[in-house]
Amino acid sequence: MSEAFNGQKLRTIRKQRGLTMQQLAEQANVSTGQISQIERGQVIPTLVLFWKLCKVLDVPLHVFFEDDNGQDDEHVVVRKDQRKQIHFPNSNVVYHSLTPHSKGELDFLLIEIQPGEAHEREQQVSHGGEECGFVQQGQLTVLYGDKRYVLEAGDSISFQSTVPHRFMNEGTETSISIWAMTQPRSAE
Repeated sequence: MSEAFNGQKLRTIRKQRGLTMQQLAEQANVSTGQISQIERGQVIPTLVLFWKLCKVLDVPLHVFFEDDNGQDDEHVVVRKDQRKQIHFPNSNVVYHSLTPHSKGELDFLLIEIQPGEAHEREQQVSHGGEECGFVQQGQLTVLYGDKRYVLEAGDSISFQSTVPHRFMNEGTETSISIWAMTQPRSAE
């Protein structure tokens, strides 16, 4: 079940954090108009902007997969045909949530990247926590700081998410990888 980016949820979280649109825009290095359009559902953020917004708001990715009806907490199983997905415009990447709820400290994702997602000039992202991934199918290139790792099916990788990183598929078939990502520890 494919999900559109929830701009209203972005607005709610921004307000909970006590930020104005202008403050969020400045911290994410975009225009206030762009934040306004995203919150009103007129524009879907790019993948890189999405990660920036998560970082500025100090929220994990899974927050944007959640239903607001409260029923997610009752489930412990995610059926293959009921996975929530987020697909970003102008991107060959689809995130599949493998976690039925958000009460834990771990995100569990399947990341599917179509061939040709190899725009090295695009910005790497960083966020709190750690992540580890396992390539199930195809090839996955991981840019990690100034290093480049080419992983094949059966390979795995683990790293601190605070180091800028990016995933690309320079191969010829769809890359499918499974990722576990810890939540950033909130400052108390």
